[in-house]
Amino acid sequence: MARRNRILLGAAYVTLFALGAAGTLAFMPMMSASGEQRSGPPSGYVRVIDGDTLEDMSADITYRLVNIDTPETGNRASCPAERAQGEAATQAVRDLIAAAQSFEARPTGRSDYYGRTIAYVLVDGRDLGETLMEEELARPWRGRRYPWCDAYGQLLP
Repeated sequence: MARRNRILLGAAYVTLFALGAAGTLAFMPMMSASGEQRSGPPSGYVRVIDGDTLEDMSADITYRLVNIDTPETGNRASCPAERAQGEAATQAVRDLIAAAQSFEARPTGRSDYYGRTIAYVLVDGRDLGETLMEEELARPWRGRRYPWCDAYGQLLP
């Protein structure tokens, strides 16, 4: 299974804060939920909620990545293997965004049950969902949530 080098969660936050505070993240224009183009977050602050959910703190918009599903984290995970894989996906997204030169959200015009804006997210011009699938940290969305764990607590393909 492909794995990304991961840094400790605290170090990721420090890196993200330092890059944003130094102004080294040049965020590309983003689309608002209404479809109008606007500038990206001036502080460069994008909060990673989990592997497939991000929040643009400056615009107060929560994005759900289109067409992928990542494992759950915390008490929402059905087994320890799902939790570990979900945490790996979350950390990979944090690492990618912390190192990014550009970030762009392209809303589809839809929202999900929780009110999140369904969007394609591009990090340095690459689709974040496709990147996560290539790293085997996500799978394609199949119209509904499927279990990540089998009866023995192992990850399902």
